[in-house]
Amino acid sequence: MHVQILGTRGIPANHGGFETFAEDFSLYLADQGHIVTVYCQVDDGKFREDNWNGIHRILIPVQRGARGTISFDCQSVWHSAKRPGIVLTLGYNTAMLSLLYRLRGRRSVMNMDGIEWKRQKWSRAQRAWLWLNERCGAAFANHLVADHPKIAEHLQRHTSASKITTIPYGADTLLDIDPSPLSRYGLAGKDYYLLIARVEPENSTLEIVQAYSRRHRQFPLVILGTFHETNPYHCSVKRSARGDVRFVGAIYEKTIVRALRYYARAYVHGHQVGGTNPSLVEALAAGNAVIAHDNHFNRWVAGPDATFFRDKDEAAKIFDSVENDASFLVAMEAASRERHTDLFTQQYVLPAYEQLLQQVEGSHRVAVPYLKSRYSDATTPTNQTARAE
Repeated sequence: MHVQILGTRGIPANHGGFETFAEDFSLYLADQGHIVTVYCQVDDGKFREDNWNGIHRILIPVQRGARGTISFDCQSVWHSAKRPGIVLTLGYNTAMLSLLYRLRGRRSVMNMDGIEWKRQKWSRAQRAWLWLNERCGAAFANHLVADHPKIAEHLQRHTSASKITTIPYGADTLLDIDPSPLSRYGLAGKDYYLLIARVEPENSTLEIVQAYSRRHRQFPLVILGTFHETNPYHCSVKRSARGDVRFVGAIYEKTIVRALRYYARAYVHGHQVGGTNPSLVEALAAGNAVIAHDNHFNRWVAGPDATFFRDKDEAAKIFDSVENDASFLVAMEAASRERHTDLFTQQYVLPAYEQLLQQVEGSHRVAVPYLKSRYSDATTPTNQTARAE
């Protein structure tokens, strides 16, 4: 099978969850003997092709910013439509372009991401664009992937349930991680809280910093994310910080990020919208005690034994209780590992994607493994056959 992966900034991953998945999945497919092409967005140079760890990369230079990204998507779709293989598109930001695959008789699968048009950061015009593309993706792709049961329910407004397969993100279990990267940040094991996220309103970064800063804390709050001095929200977050809040910037070196995750006292997750967030899955894989924003997306991913907050007042109370009595953190860590084993191991996720692509490419019916869980709100019928249109 020849798989072409579009919709990310490319591999190796140095941006977000889609890039991490593209890297993991492409390497897995190559190991299984498949041919893999990944389209990569670069800032300079000429249009070129190369090989990275057995993956065929097509590097397309565009300018930075929204216009550059749209140009990259257009060029990627046009180029991939003329080549053999099944197309996997991650995200629906330019889903209307996938009509070209239909017109050329090409088969495609689209991961529909979260409900992007509901994010606060977008203008009214941008939300309208995303709203339209969500519907185009549902109409034009042969099959849809939802990373969360609630996303699958949402997509059924636009297409039949048989055209949707629920497959979450996965992460490798972290065990016996080298702690030496902690020293460069002045940290030691289990003596800090960790937050990893894009610094945006819907990720509750401001509320978390305000909650932590209510009073003196024994343990620092370490925040991984890019801050810009010209961004008003970013400035508000930094002005609200009191005590030992450490803004360490965006870090993409895996050994460092894994060490920071593995040795965190607790992982704080403020995402309010979206589906299965890769960063939260990685926290479960690291065995972190999870403190998360209270919504149906996070509750399904983190499970019933995580701790949830609805606003900064509740978050502040959780920080208070964790510092006064840390005994329950051990049980939360065990629950996170169990939740990860139940639903989010790469041993489930990557083969599920592979089988789905084989099904859609071959236009024959293959039973795609669905989620299995002992939690009633996470149960999806097993051995159900997905349909490709």
